[in-house]
Amino acid sequence: MSNWKPKRFWKTASVTDAEGGWTVTLDGRPIKTPAKVPLVVPSAALAELIATEWDAQQGEVRPETMPATRMANSAIDKVLPQFLEVAEMLAEYAGSDLLCYRAEDPEALAARQAEHWNPMLAWAEAHYGAPLLVTRGIVHVRQPEDSLQALRAAVFAQSPHQLAALHDLIAITGSMVLGLAIAERRITPDEGFNLSRIDEHWQIEQWGQDDEAAEIEAAKRQALIEAARFHELCR
Repeated sequence: MSNWKPKRFWKTASVTDAEGGWTVTLDGRPIKTPAKVPLVVPSAALAELIATEWDAQQGEVRPETMPATRMANSAIDKVLPQFLEVAEMLAEYAGSDLLCYRAEDPEALAARQAEHWNPMLAWAEAHYGAPLLVTRGIVHVRQPEDSLQALRAAVFAQSPHQLAALHDLIAITGSMVLGLAIAERRITPDEGFNLSRIDEHWQIEQWGQDDEAAEIEAAKRQALIEAARFHELCR
């Protein structure tokens, strides 16, 4: 197995306009995605962020330190050619949204969930015309079809780049409502993450948290923040 890793070969990463948007050039040469497609993004601000990631590379290129670049690659190589499939997959979250399933006990946890989650469901009803039913326990509750269609429409209204970011916003929180609320700037990424972790934080209060779990949580929080920033810069 080869241990070869790409190394920085360019002096300057620059932003330039391109057909369909903006791109980043390395010493004047436009960068491409892993599928060898021109990397074009919808805003100069997003291209600037990507250029900053490339400029920050020293020695070996570390893709894990380039979240905006990786998300742009995903939008172009994966989401764009199969937009319908990705959008349909995300739309399925509306039928089993985290915020609709409350603890059977203890009562204090159920009360905390209601206090923090009910306002978000009220927002979804007001903003999208999508009231959702709430249950206690894990038995599936069928949501109103009109509500599912309204939330589905919100997903399908995303551009491919936005959809790539929305994928992470929904998948990390486990909630269509929270993902859309972050995308719509109704709540901050930190607020959305904390709302999605009410159950876990309750358990931490009771039993404490180990270092490994804390590291995993921090990584997920950071990924959510990065996805929200990407979505915002797609406007």
